Amino acid sequence: MTTTMRAAVCVRAGGPEVLEIRELPVPAVRDGWSLVRVMGAGLNRSELRTRQGHSPSVRFPRVLGIECVGLVAASTDPSIPEGSTVAAVMGEMGRAFDGGYAEYALLPNSLLMPVTTTLPWEVLAALPETYLTAQGALDVLGVRPGERLLIRGGTSSVGLAAATIAHGLGVEVAATTRRPEKAGALTAAGVDRVLVDDGGSLDLPGPNKPSHVLDLVGAATVADSLRLVRPGGTVCVAGSLSGWLVPGFEPIAMIPSGTRLTAFHSNDNQGAAVLERVVRNVEAGVYRPNLDRVVDLDGIVEAHRHMESNQAAGKVVMLLGR
Repeated sequence: MTTTMRAAVCVRAGGPEVLEIRELPVPAVRDGWSLVRVMGAGLNRSELRTRQGHSPSVRFPRVLGIECVGLVAASTDPSIPEGSTVAAVMGEMGRAFDGGYAEYALLPNSLLMPVTTTLPWEVLAALPETYLTAQGALDVLGVRPGERLLIRGGTSSVGLAAATIAHGLGVEVAATTRRPEKAGALTAAGVDRVLVDDGGSLDLPGPNKPSHVLDLVGAATVADSLRLVRPGGTVCVAGSLSGWLVPGFEPIAMIPSGTRLTAFHSNDNQGAAVLERVVRNVEAGVYRPNLDRVVDLDGIVEAHRHMESNQAAGKVVMLLGR
């Protein structure tokens, strides 16, 4: 095995240009951690926020990347031998320790999720964070076949994943986008009704009110989502595309009687069993992952610019390995 690797290093807080391609030593294996040859890494908006300097606990330089898929190159866990295909998500990847923006990543054994699949690397890399978050949020919502779901922030990668999962369940799905030209991506994901969100309050007459709202925009829209949901319905906030804080939030005034407001956190991802179920559904064609684009390591700066400009409709994936 090579002793050096290429990695995209975030050298300081700033714009996309602070991501520099460097040659680094391959991390040395230690007890409780295994070395993964990274074959693909999904890119996430939380990495944009870390790069911009909005994660106070992160110290630079840092190899970002809160998820990856690849092959175990050196294992300290007998249950996950060398050569195993694995995925890893969160657990302070790319924050407290170096993450998936590199050809190799040294990861805690507790994060490794073995998976058996023939999916190509770019498809597998699009699944872990996005689909585990979408599945977890829908489980928290408790939406059932025949019910109505509204997804706010529908053309985000999690929004498109939630749409395809809900469609596969037989849920009637509406979703919002700020860009009319992205409507086709929503329809392809199984959305029944596309709503263009121009920044004002949405208008959904009584018969069209959703029983459940998955709000991926967050701070800017949660109060409006509580107004939109059917009496007794549920709103789940599982994204922060508009930031973290809801200005002037007054629970008694803003939450209608009987309406439930909840949240799903990516750190609560359910692990290997749920990922295995997602993979099987993708292989069977029940779920249709939407890849916006696939880049290599040298394309990371432009990929961040693309995501930051809100042009992406679906998952941006980086392929690695040599």
